[in-house]
Amino acid sequence: MNIHHLSHIDLDGYSCQLVMKYTPYNITNYNANYGAEVRSKLEFILENIKKSEVKKAVILITDLNLTADESRWLNNEVHKMNDHGSEIIITLLDHHGSGEESAKKYKWYFLDVERCATKITYDYVKENFEFDEPEWMQKYVDIVNAVDLWKKEEVENFEYGKVCMRLVNETRELNRVMFATEDSNYKLSLLQAATKLIGVEDAAIVLDEQIHTLKKDFFKNDVNNTLDNLATDYVVSLLGKKRNTNTIYYKGYRGFLSYGVGNTSIVGNGFLVAFPEYDFIVDVSYRGAMSLRAADKVSVAQISKEWSNGGGHPNAAGGRIMGFKEQYRYDKVKQQIETLISDKESVAGKLEYKKEELS
Repeated sequence: MNIHHLSHIDLDGYSCQLVMKYTPYNITNYNANYGAEVRSKLEFILENIKKSEVKKAVILITDLNLTADESRWLNNEVHKMNDHGSEIIITLLDHHGSGEESAKKYKWYFLDVERCATKITYDYVKENFEFDEPEWMQKYVDIVNAVDLWKKEEVENFEYGKVCMRLVNETRELNRVMFATEDSNYKLSLLQAATKLIGVEDAAIVLDEQIHTLKKDFFKNDVNNTLDNLATDYVVSLLGKKRNTNTIYYKGYRGFLSYGVGNTSIVGNGFLVAFPEYDFIVDVSYRGAMSLRAADKVSVAQISKEWSNGGGHPNAAGGRIMGFKEQYRYDKVKQQIETLISDKESVAGKLEYKKEELS
């Protein structure tokens, strides 16, 4: 069974995916916050099913309520695909009351405001799926339920859940768009590590004190270092694996385009040292701010000026792309940047042609 699992980006959302980790199915995880990202990720899921040779799939949505329009759109799209030979089942498990309108209309929309999404998913899995349940699972689900529904009277579970919540909220070392799979694995591995401390004396305090170590353990290879340096090396390695899809060219110079990675002074320069075949690297933020780095091969100050009227130093510059539209998929970002590059090169070519005519 192929399951495309879309869940929220908080403790409850990732814990739904942790529950599903103990089923024997082929699962692809996706995560989204509310707003336009939900529709974007659902479109991505449908595209992936269309591309797959296996047309039988389950779209599992947890800890996210869909608006009436989103529910209608998804229901219609799946019906159209099923009419053309696919076998897609939608299952939505949620606890947000704002989804009541959709829950009343669609059989696949299961709403229960009395349990957190993790508990709903856990109970649903036990009843409907094969499930290799670890011994800590029931206790962990109760912890998430206590903190997500803010049951302060369940003191032990509530306090431990608060630390687990921070464990997810403060894992910002990896970018969700650029490194969706790795970021999901990172968060799930930290939560899985947290389950080992359930039941120990002063568990909340112990976990609180171990968060830094747990993070380092995820990124560490053979040599210990600071968390910043370990995470930087890890990110640079991930960027290197994306060279086939993330390379851009401008006026004959080879660049690397990243999105929302940040920390360009360290990560960008680390990338250029690790991969000297590149002339520059540019990281674009979600709002279109650019940060460019080079290593004496091209002036990124000039590139920034030409792209966005920005500026800076030859090896470190920045700017903002006017009209940039925030995206939740890297390929859509690259399309915008390549269109920008094409437009700028076209203008430059026309100016050069006019200069030749005048001469």
